[in-house]
Amino acid sequence: MSGQIVKRHLQRCSFGPHTDPLPTDPDWVFDCLRNCPYVFASNSLLFVPGSRGDRFQKAAAAGAGVTVIDLEDAVPAKNKLAARTAALAHVADRGGSGWAIRINPVATAAGIADLAALEHVSAPEMPQFLMLPMVDSPRDCAIVAQVLGDRCPELIPLIESPCALRRALDIAKSGNVGAVMFGGGDFAAELGVKLAWTPLLAARQQLILACAEATVPAIDVPFIHLDDADALGRECAASRALGFRAKAAIHPRQIAAIEAAFAPGQDEVNEAAEALRAYNDAGGAAIVYKGRMLDAPIVKQYRAVIERSRTNQTERLTHA
Repeated sequence: MSGQIVKRHLQRCSFGPHTDPLPTDPDWVFDCLRNCPYVFASNSLLFVPGSRGDRFQKAAAAGAGVTVIDLEDAVPAKNKLAARTAALAHVADRGGSGWAIRINPVATAAGIADLAALEHVSAPEMPQFLMLPMVDSPRDCAIVAQVLGDRCPELIPLIESPCALRRALDIAKSGNVGAVMFGGGDFAAELGVKLAWTPLLAARQQLILACAEATVPAIDVPFIHLDDADALGRECAASRALGFRAKAAIHPRQIAAIEAAFAPGQDEVNEAAEALRAYNDAGGAAIVYKGRMLDAPIVKQYRAVIERSRTNQTERLTHA
């Protein structure tokens, strides 16, 4: 595991409602990592076309947890080089945190060019996440991880086909994967159905099961009807109830509804803090807490609640 990823894991791990400054003792670091799985802490992701460098910072100011610069679908072939150059320069200038880049499929010429360019990017200049489209097997994640080595950011593979869905568990378990996203647009096209809730419900459910078994968060596809705020709210609520941890957006005005649906409430935060405090007091051993078993998988969920709450607070202060 790279030093950069170790630092990110430590910064996102919660052992209670307050976290002391990070210690530097190596034994403590790796004990912490063994007991504190990675937590994806964002509720929302906002896509911005890689060919529109003038919109990058405006998108980042919209309040999403992660801003995704898209080098794939949003960029025509003739503009791929310029978009790649602009995206890497912008992210490098801002230190990478809170940014993702969706590269082109790794088996395409454009995807190979994206990886070749990333190979020369230093760890501090990398985006926090790399989003990988059209992933059909764990091999795609392995290729990216091998090319970038210790500098590889957390990966977000997209499940966009029935073939990929059959392998979703293996993909989600791949090294460096921080979350998995449902690519509903391409999935709907392969099925020959509308990009709507009911036709894709079974696929969503299967993806949630795979991500739950792999213990990685699932991210839902954007809602494409920009003028129907009520329907967006309903889909966000249904998505969260199904088990998705976050939802992507294609316009800044969708962020508020997504954040409102996915952000933990104060009661959830208080419950999580109390449970984590009890778990810590027990020395990290499984205990019965308020009539239910409190063990590692439940603790991971509580840590996610705390981290998402902290992320929301930080974003509110940043965008106030």
